[in-house]
Amino acid sequence: MRDFPPLPQPDDAKGRPRKVGVEIELGGLDEGQVADICARELGGSPEQSDSHVWAVKDTAIGTLEVYLDIFLRNATKSKLRDMALDLGREVIPVEIVTQPLDHDGLQKLDGLRDSLRKAGALGSGAGIVFGFGVHLNVQIASRKDADIVRPLLAYALIEDWMRRTNPIDESRRLLPFTDPYPTEFVRDLIAQGVDAPVRDAMETYLHHNPTRNRGLDMLPIFAELAPKQVEAVVSGKLSARPTFHFRLPDCLIDDADWSLADEWQRWLTVERVAQDTDLLGRLGRAWEKDHGVVTLSRQSWARRCGEILHEAGLDRPGV
Repeated sequence: MRDFPPLPQPDDAKGRPRKVGVEIELGGLDEGQVADICARELGGSPEQSDSHVWAVKDTAIGTLEVYLDIFLRNATKSKLRDMALDLGREVIPVEIVTQPLDHDGLQKLDGLRDSLRKAGALGSGAGIVFGFGVHLNVQIASRKDADIVRPLLAYALIEDWMRRTNPIDESRRLLPFTDPYPTEFVRDLIAQGVDAPVRDAMETYLHHNPTRNRGLDMLPIFAELAPKQVEAVVSGKLSARPTFHFRLPDCLIDDADWSLADEWQRWLTVERVAQDTDLLGRLGRAWEKDHGVVTLSRQSWARRCGEILHEAGLDRPGV
């Protein structure tokens, strides 16, 4: 079993271990099958609360929610609603949602992979419309400006490198699930600097990104800090919580070599870059030099960013 190395800031402002909630999207199995596998591997009792909604209570990692991931599941129960859900099953993922987990919980969750794969679970690469992903909801270290702004800046600077090094599946590139940050947003974020107040970064973010469809979705954090400001520019359901919503990773559950730890390593790199203000400054200056007045290609920056991270020893898992 692969390990989940600790974050550079492993504890929150109260000295408690930071936790991470996980969302896993998959196909090939129905909700009841997934709930049964979760109960068999982690203990607990699967309970069905609706035609497409299950909960597995009292597992080794707390309660798991298992449901068909579509807004219709929240609609008033009816034969028409259930028929629409059944018809959409071929392209709509079943989602496993955990409570916030510690290190031990992440390892136990990762242990589900083999059982789900052997039962027929499918990941992102199984079909052109299977835009399945893994979301990590990583608790912020604190509400200090630096603990929110610097990870955001770090991600914005290295996103193109991450996408080039571990390309997301074609199905997710075609669908608007994890669009990259606009270059003008990154430019404005660099101009604000590593010591920018979180309120300034939030205003800039909302101006350029009034959507959930980003590889790093900051709206849950900002809705926690300033709900009315976020509601004014973003429509639809939004769960406010003090977590980085890292949506970039694919779900490759049908690949025997894949692990949740691989995706954890990617987020770990973001936070390691965020901790090094000199590196953030160097990346920002290099980004501006590479992009100039007009951005012609993201690929040249992805290569240059990789070179800088290699020189810093941050382009290899486990470093």
